[in-house]
Amino acid sequence: MAENKNRALAAAILPLVGGAANVTTVVHCMTRLRLGLADRSLVQDEALKAVPGVMGVVEDDTYQIVLGPGTVARVTPEFEALVEEERAASPAPAPQPVPATAGAPEPHPVTAEELAARGAEIKAERKARNATPLKLFLRRIANIFVPLIPALIGCGIIAGVNGLLTNLGWAPGVTPALGALASGFMALIAVFVGYNTAKEFGGTPILGGAVASIIVFPGIGDVEVFGSQLSPGQGGVLGALGAAVLAVYVERWCRRWVPEAVDVLVTPTVTVLVSGLATVFGLMFVAGQIASGIGTGADWLLENTGAFAGFVLGGLFLPLVMLGLHQALIPIHTTLIESQGYTALLPILAMAGAGQVGCAVAVYLRLRRNASLRRTIRSAMPAGILGVGEPLIYGVSLPLGRPFITACVGGAAGGAFIGAFSMLGDTVGSTAIGPSGWALFPLLAGNQSLGLLIAVYGGGLLTGYLAGFLATYFFGFSKQMLTDLNADVDAGESGEARAESEPTDAAPDTPDSPDAPDASGTPGDPRPGTPPAPAPAPAPSS
Repeated sequence: MAENKNRALAAAILPLVGGAANVTTVVHCMTRLRLGLADRSLVQDEALKAVPGVMGVVEDDTYQIVLGPGTVARVTPEFEALVEEERAASPAPAPQPVPATAGAPEPHPVTAEELAARGAEIKAERKARNATPLKLFLRRIANIFVPLIPALIGCGIIAGVNGLLTNLGWAPGVTPALGALASGFMALIAVFVGYNTAKEFGGTPILGGAVASIIVFPGIGDVEVFGSQLSPGQGGVLGALGAAVLAVYVERWCRRWVPEAVDVLVTPTVTVLVSGLATVFGLMFVAGQIASGIGTGADWLLENTGAFAGFVLGGLFLPLVMLGLHQALIPIHTTLIESQGYTALLPILAMAGAGQVGCAVAVYLRLRRNASLRRTIRSAMPAGILGVGEPLIYGVSLPLGRPFITACVGGAAGGAFIGAFSMLGDTVGSTAIGPSGWALFPLLAGNQSLGLLIAVYGGGLLTGYLAGFLATYFFGFSKQMLTDLNADVDAGESGEARAESEPTDAAPDTPDSPDAPDASGTPGDPRPGTPPAPAPAPAPSS
């Protein structure tokens, strides 16, 4: 049944992105189906947003369809299979736009969709302005590490369970096996980083993995460099990244100058030899010093300026995401996990999502007569609580303007709370990257008991929720915004929507009706006969 549901969702998406002939690449990350497209104009954005199960769309270096954690991993294989089937059935015809009558019905414009469209426009404008070489490079770095996140999460949770069982003295015959399962991937993570790096930079992936494997080979401890013995794993993921990039350039040089008759023998040998020796006698030492410096710097920052550092990091994370600069943190997180067993930065950065949730609750209460936007918030809230913030960001706070800033205030408050405990010696970290919100609880680790870690992180979430709510409720709207946005735009809809849009202070909010939109972060299809609603007036950004 679940397979049929996933295939149905994939089948609904495919024609709305121009069909199989328009799809050049298919990959997925934690929450998004990322598509390379031959012709962007063939995509029917509004119809795609109206598909049940689609939380939203984001256009960046690829066209990204937000499906949510878990769902995206199941829909992607079905989507790839449909693409292959369609190409095999009709390889020749060029893709044509699907008429609105043949696919999903064109939804009537409503306030929530106008806000989502505005959020997409902001995203597109930001992309056009900020497609700098640095940010394009950071995206490539992210593409190296994002595929590793599922393994980091799985092994991190197993490590947490193993630690709990060990502390309780339970299942002593099983804990060694769980320890091996949790540690095996981290022991070889450099190899996976090398493989993905070579693949991303246009080299032969297996050669990148082969060169990076030198870093974790036990026999490397017999090598002396700069007067000291190397140790297996020295340099970690940073060394593996540098080694694989070097291998790509050596391989390219060989492909250019080595005769084709001996290329299959000479090129792999020279690539591994040259880049491998450079890794052993240079990169491992340098990367090891950098990794050590990152760990020392992070510890000093949190121990001495924890509250201030948490305030800054928690408050600026959402803007960093908008600018694409958050991708620079991924190798830092991975390096900290590899060297210390956890990253103390991620729980602080996760507070940005808490501020976003508190902000959304305030928007929900302040715009009591905007039934459309309130439906969007209700459907996106479960994902937001679990740490998937895109629907709330691009569908609510960012296009509204000022609430995006007040959401950042909530994140800053939550970050300061956790940072303050770091100054007191209670460091809260995560054994994996990717999850946030409540989904981060199973991955918590640090220098104190699990109970204390849960209490501190939970306190940070509550602080972020409350600060985001209060900042948005009292400072998130101008009088003009409340007038423009607090209007009944769905007067022609069902009784549930009409009842909710009527101003009342006595009756509680009506529960979701059975035909309400799914928890996807986008409004459901408007019912027949709904008249077009006027677009909201532009909201001031501050």
